[in-house]
Amino acid sequence: MRAPTLCYQRHLKLNTMKKEQTTIQLPVKNTNSPFSNMRGAHVAVRVPDYEASKKWYMEKLDFRLVHEWPFGDLQLAYLAPANDDNFWIELLAGGNPAPAANYTDLNESLHPQGYHHFCIDVPNVDKALAELRRRGVSVVGEPFDLAAIGKRLAFISDPWGNLIELAEQL
Repeated sequence: MRAPTLCYQRHLKLNTMKKEQTTIQLPVKNTNSPFSNMRGAHVAVRVPDYEASKKWYMEKLDFRLVHEWPFGDLQLAYLAPANDDNFWIELLAGGNPAPAANYTDLNESLHPQGYHHFCIDVPNVDKALAELRRRGVSVVGEPFDLAAIGKRLAFISDPWGNLIELAEQL
């Protein structure tokens, strides 16, 4: 086990013409923080139609239904990726949500403040996109390599304009 004072490094091999290698150096963990036990759990996605959104995430992305429950005039559900029990999305449906912007251009989506997207790691962005296109999922722009973080990225959108990033380690 490494001492907590050491910086951990991730070596990210980049797919560039020079075949450079980027190292992202993570800061030292703060084990003395009163919040040192915090972990990511889920992201909530506001949708207008509970059944349609649940069906979309389960059929298009193969998410699994973990739990569902009512909350006032809302219907909520936790969904998890096909093979990941550590990350969930929470669908928030019902009431009268304001319509979200439905972006077809990733650059346009980067300007408004607030929530932008959630990210799912995939082993191969291009293969994932091919299958998602086959399933009729909207792709927002073409995949691209981002050398600064050593990843190949692509964005898709659910039918209500919520953006989802796909990320492949290069």
